[in-house]
Amino acid sequence: MRGVSLGIEDGEFVAIMGQNGAGKTTLAKHINGLLRPTSGRILVDDLETTKVSVATLARKVGFVFQNPDHQLFSETVEEEISFALKNFGYEEKTVEERVDWALNLLDLTDYRKVSPFMLSGGERKRVALASVLAWDPKIVILDEPTIGQDSRQKERLRQFITQLNRQAKTVIIVTHDIEFVAECQPRIVLMAQGKIVGEGEARKILTDPELVKEASVVLPEIAQIFLRLEEQGFPRDVLDVSEAGRILLERFGGSS
Repeated sequence: MRGVSLGIEDGEFVAIMGQNGAGKTTLAKHINGLLRPTSGRILVDDLETTKVSVATLARKVGFVFQNPDHQLFSETVEEEISFALKNFGYEEKTVEERVDWALNLLDLTDYRKVSPFMLSGGERKRVALASVLAWDPKIVILDEPTIGQDSRQKERLRQFITQLNRQAKTVIIVTHDIEFVAECQPRIVLMAQGKIVGEGEARKILTDPELVKEASVVLPEIAQIFLRLEEQGFPRDVLDVSEAGRILLERFGGSS
């Protein structure tokens, strides 16, 4: 990290983006205390991370790793999801209810008694996510959450993030999936070489070719199209498919 200064408000949805080695995951791991700053300070819900344990921060911050095998260890999916709940001292009835909720949410009910290590990569990713969401943390960090997920699961993830935001939870994703980010349109933090090189609304950041180039990020496909159409009088800050369709219909006519 090199001179990073960043504030994230309660209930925000933020995407941290940049090339491999830019410092995205390193920054995210500072938020839940897995890494500690050697200078400066990090406050999470008014707690300074260097002065509290990782276990204390875990109550507030749920972290889903890019590689689910780095956090899965139980013999069955059910046991994996219930582990943290039991460790945090939840009553048995509450544990059962939260496990059922998480299994249903992530479409894992059929795998309740199956070993997580017998599942596909995408399914293991969903188990890791379910095991974190089950204890209902205030802040959820997802490292490359769309890897191994098909379009249906990506859409369910997008809907769930929207649901979390409506519940005033803070969601932070570290991702290379530019099209997923363009669809969700969170606040963007662009990183390069351990520094933040851009920050702001998705519509502004992801339609600026020079800025995304600095962070080695490719413009979303719709943004690329409307950038070329700008000379014809089209707006350049278009990321949403439905908005793009409406603009094109208005220009060229036709009915929906």
